[in-house]
Formats: sequence, C-alpha cells, structure tokens
Amino acid sequence: MSHEHYRRGRNWFSAIGVLFCVMGGTVLIQQLLIWGIDFVEEFLYNSEFTNEKVSVAMIGFGVFMILLGLRKHEQKG
Repeated sequence: MSHEHYRRGRNWFSAIGVLFCVMGGTVLIQQLLIWGIDFVEEFLYNSEFTNEKVSVAMIGFGVFMILLGLRKHEQKG
C-alpha cells in the first residue's frame, strides 16, 4: 500500500469508539425491551446515578473516539 493514501477510520481509536457505541447501545436497547420507554426516560432524567446514564456516556465517549480516529492524518517529513 502506498504511503500517500492514509486509511481513515481504521485505527484503534475508531475500533474502541465502535466498541463503546455498541456496548452502550446494547444496554439501552435491553433496558427499553425490559422496562419500556417510560421507565427508561424516567431513569435518564432522575437525580440518581443509573445504568442508563452510564450507557449514554459510553455512547458519547464512543462517538468522541470515532471522531478522534477520523481526524486528518498529518504526514511526517
């Protein structure tokens, strides 16, 4: 592969970001199936530290890591 073309998004930042998004999304979907949208919404907006808030934070961190992995690669030299 030529050094002129950088494979954007194929690095460990993107891989970790996708992993966090998948895990956070899986937990939210599981909670929606078990409890329903009303209870999950209540858990998201109450003042307690809940699993749903951790899942949303995981998705946010995953998106941040994906964006970090997609940033423009600067060639040295």
